[in-house]
Amino acid sequence: MQGRPNIILCTCDQLRAFETGCYGNTVIRTPWIDRLASEGVRFETAVTNYPVCMPARSVLMSGQYNRACTGGKSNVCYPIDGGGTVFPQYPVPGRPHLKDVTLPEILRGAGYHTATIGKWHIHSWPHDVGFDYYLIPRVNHCHVGQSFTENGGIEFVPPGYSVDFEADKLAEFLQARSGDEQPFFMYYNISPPHCPFGDAPEKYLRMYDPSEMPIRANADPDTPMPNQDQAFKIYRWDFRYYSHYLPATMTLPEGYGLRELYAEYYGMTTWVDDTIGRMLRALESTGLAENTIVVFTSDHGDNLGSHGLVQKGGPNEESIRIPLIIRAPGAAVGSVATSHAASLVDLAPTLLSMCGLDRPGHFHGRDLAPLLSGADPGVPEHAFVETGGGAAIRTRDRMCFVRFGEDGRTLSEAPAQYYNLAEDPYEFENLAGSSAASDATALELMATLRDWDAATPWTEEA
Repeated sequence: MQGRPNIILCTCDQLRAFETGCYGNTVIRTPWIDRLASEGVRFETAVTNYPVCMPARSVLMSGQYNRACTGGKSNVCYPIDGGGTVFPQYPVPGRPHLKDVTLPEILRGAGYHTATIGKWHIHSWPHDVGFDYYLIPRVNHCHVGQSFTENGGIEFVPPGYSVDFEADKLAEFLQARSGDEQPFFMYYNISPPHCPFGDAPEKYLRMYDPSEMPIRANADPDTPMPNQDQAFKIYRWDFRYYSHYLPATMTLPEGYGLRELYAEYYGMTTWVDDTIGRMLRALESTGLAENTIVVFTSDHGDNLGSHGLVQKGGPNEESIRIPLIIRAPGAAVGSVATSHAASLVDLAPTLLSMCGLDRPGHFHGRDLAPLLSGADPGVPEHAFVETGGGAAIRTRDRMCFVRFGEDGRTLSEAPAQYYNLAEDPYEFENLAGSSAASDATALELMATLRDWDAATPWTEEA
């Protein structure tokens, strides 16, 4: 057996924790994610540190908050003639982001073979930030007709669904590593349940009955949201609607509403689950499972109509709450970690600790590895969340969000949102303007958030 464990860090895109069986959803079918939780440790409260794709993934690889690893950037877009913006199709050369040594660079320096398969959506190329091998698609989301590059080579479009192609390539990678004494770090990214839904396999789109969807209490399926028609077309077709304007994307199926959106999102999530099943079976068939750390999480959540919102980006629960499960050699089995609010920035230092490696001084996250054996990690239990409009502190049962002032970087004096999530899990009552916002708990949270803000540097983009 190898001295150091292999690592698979598996993310999907835009999956909120509420839509998995192991987090209490009794309708959705996620048997493989549930099995992973039963064989490892599930973090009851886990959040993204920035609820948008590129910044969340940059945080994950850098071990730093977004203000430090990207200079506070959200998804990078470029202006186009005639107005509007467009995503860059691929990363850019050099390191405009992630300027400090990253998680894959540290692991490679410790003898690991580093590889990434699937969605990338980080501004620098994988080879510039520590990966030996990569197979990544364009930034634009689609499941049929997706373009890929392998190690920066000429684009190609594989037949069939991109998710299945990536899963095949992961299985080939694991087969090739079977019996190899060199440990590996695989950063594996599954694009669903992020839109588009419309070009996914039909069996997943028809898997759930819209009338049986457990709509969250803070979403109203019977009252159309502002711009609902446009929003739902983006969910169904993504850039093929808002950028290519394909005629087939200009209309929705008859009667398509929030229940139908939920049903397709659930189907996409089960597609993710089936894909994770393929990964776990490949680990077992190659004999690698025994000495491989498996982490499953998401970059951020999805509002799906809660509070009249769609997609992600804000500090509310639907946008920031994510699943986080770790199965590892020697870790507890079927355990639930409830003492700390975990977050993506914690994964890099935690994985280094699990591999017996020192964390660098520029990492911001906490080492939560002791929680995997039921021990006290001796670190604060709260997490921090950044957005384009401010920053928040999230504990197991409280959320306090403060907006930035006119300069876009200085926190305002008073909180804009303050919720007691133990009593108000759907965030119906904003306590920011009430006496509760000046009680001892709220004042302590505010002070902690301001201390973090003052101590966490902003980095300018190159």
